[in-house]
Amino acid sequence: MVPNAKPLVPPVDGRQSETALQVARGTARLLHAHGFSVVSELALPSGRRADLVALDGGGTIWIVEIKSSIADFRADQKWQDYRLHCDRLFFATSQEVPTEIFPPDTGLIIADHFGAHMLSDAPEHKLAAATRKSMMLLFARAAALRLQALVDPTGPYGDVG
Repeated sequence: MVPNAKPLVPPVDGRQSETALQVARGTARLLHAHGFSVVSELALPSGRRADLVALDGGGTIWIVEIKSSIADFRADQKWQDYRLHCDRLFFATSQEVPTEIFPPDTGLIIADHFGAHMLSDAPEHKLAAATRKSMMLLFARAAALRLQALVDPTGPYGDVG
């Protein structure tokens, strides 16, 4: 660590509510405790953007879709497409959102700004090898480009996915 160095902070993109940002933070901490690295707002090959994509050391990929309210859940049915890009699909929400609205064939995480707990595990549906490789490359490139953009904010990195 460099003495007196300021921490690098990614810019907020403005798409998420304060509740969603808090749920994302707590969920990322839970995923890290389970051995996963996390990239938020990752553009998928389908054109969708996953809220959180988690990758562990063995190449297992989880996607977590964050829902901050009942209205948020009801307005967005694209989450079903995310199954094509992960081994397990989860929802994450706050304690204020009733858990019975979420589909039983997904996992469920309850989170706040400080942490999270897994209310139910998600069923496994293993990715095909080619899809896994594609997702791992997307994840790695996005993480590397975002890190470089933090180090060099005026660099030629464009949309870092």
